[in-house]
Amino acid sequence: MTIVPLESGTLRPPDLQSRPADDRRMNLVLFLLGLSVLINYIDRSNLSIAAPLIKDELNISGAQLGTLLAGFFYTYAFLQIPAGWLVDRFDAKSVFGLGFFIWSASTAVTGLLHGFVALLVARVVLGIGESVAFPAYGKIIGTHFQESRRGFANAIVITGLALGPALGMLVGGNVVDRFGWRPFFLVLGLAALLWLPPWWAWMPRSTPQPKRTHKASIGVIEVLKRRSAWGTCLCQFSFNYASYFLVTWLPFYLTRGRHLSMSQMARVGGLVYLLFAASATIFGKLSDRWIIAGASPTTVRKSLATAGNVGMGAFLALSGIAPDGRLVPALALAGIFMGMSSCNIWAMTQTLAGSEVVGRWTGVQNFVGNFAGIVAPMLTGFLLDRTGHFYWAFFITTAVVWLGAISWVFIVGPIEPVDWTSHRQVA
Repeated sequence: MTIVPLESGTLRPPDLQSRPADDRRMNLVLFLLGLSVLINYIDRSNLSIAAPLIKDELNISGAQLGTLLAGFFYTYAFLQIPAGWLVDRFDAKSVFGLGFFIWSASTAVTGLLHGFVALLVARVVLGIGESVAFPAYGKIIGTHFQESRRGFANAIVITGLALGPALGMLVGGNVVDRFGWRPFFLVLGLAALLWLPPWWAWMPRSTPQPKRTHKASIGVIEVLKRRSAWGTCLCQFSFNYASYFLVTWLPFYLTRGRHLSMSQMARVGGLVYLLFAASATIFGKLSDRWIIAGASPTTVRKSLATAGNVGMGAFLALSGIAPDGRLVPALALAGIFMGMSSCNIWAMTQTLAGSEVVGRWTGVQNFVGNFAGIVAPMLTGFLLDRTGHFYWAFFITTAVVWLGAISWVFIVGPIEPVDWTSHRQVA
C-alpha cells in the first residue's frame, strides 16, 4: 500500500479519511451541516416571507423595506474574513456552535420586537451569528472530505440552502397567513436550539495547525494575491446576487407584483427552491462520479458552474417579463440551473485553498460575495419605488449572473491546489 509522509514525520495511508468508522461519523456530521444551513436560510429568509405584513404594520416605504431586508448582510458580510480566521485558528466545532446559538436566539427574539429600529438591530445580530457558517462549512468539508466526495458534500449544504427558503415559503407562508408573523419567528428560533446537542455529540474537534508550518502563516493578503481568489469572489458575488434577490424579494414579487395569495406564493416559491435543492443534489453527485471516471476537477466543476450561471440568468430574465401562464415554468427552470451551478462553487474553493487555508479563502470569498446581499435588496427596493415594477430588477440580476459565468471561464485558473510555498506564484 502506498504511504505518504506527514509534516510531523509520521506515515499514513492516503485514504485515511475513507475509513468506515470515520465515514459513518462524518455522514452524521454532514447531515447536521445540511440541517444547519436549512435553518440558516429559513432564518435569513423569514423576514421576506413576512415582508408584506411588516410593511403594512410599520407603514414603511419600499426603500425602507429593502434596508430592513439588507440589514442582516451588513454584519454578515463584514465579519466573513474574521470568521474565516477564527475557524482556521480555533476549533471549528466550538466556533460554529456558538454562532448557531446566537443566530437562533436572535430569530426567537425578533418575534417579540416592535418598531423598525428594533427589527433592524435583530437582523444585524442575526448576521453576527450566521457569519461563521460558510467558513466553517468550507473548513469541515475541505478537511474531512476528499476531492471525489466534495461535490456531494457541498451539494448537501446547498440542498439545505435551497430547502430553507422552500420550507420557509411552503410552511412559513401558510403559518404567517394563519397565525401572523410573530409566532413563526418565536417558535422557529426556539426549536432550532434542539440542533445543538447532537452537534456537540457527533462533530469531532479540529486538530489545530502547528504554528511552525509555513501554511499556518498564510494570511488574507496572500490569498488576495491569487488571481483565482479574485475570480471565485466575483463568481460568488454573481451567484449570491441572484440568490439573495430571490430570497428577499420573490415572496413580495409574487404577492404584490403578480397578485398571488399567500398560499399560492408559498406553493410557487416552494417549488422553485425544491427544484433548486434536487438539482444541486443530482449534479453534485454526478460531478463526483465524473471525476472518479477520470475527468479533471477543472473540466467538471467549471463546466457545470458556467452552464448553470448561463441558464439561470436566461430564465430569471424571462421570469421578469413572462405572462402569468409561463411564469412558473420560467422560475422553475431558473431554480434547476441554480442547483447546477451552486453545488460546485465551494468545491472549487476547497480544492484551490487546501485544508489549512480554506477557512480564510472562504471568508474572503464570502465577504465579497455577500455584498450582493446588501446591494440586491436595496437596489431592488429603490427600483421598485422609482418604476413601480420589477422588470429592471430581473434584468440587472441576469447581467450580474452572466458576468459570473465569464469569470469562471477567464479569471479562475485550473482547479488544483495552490502551491503556498511560493508567494510569488499566481494561481
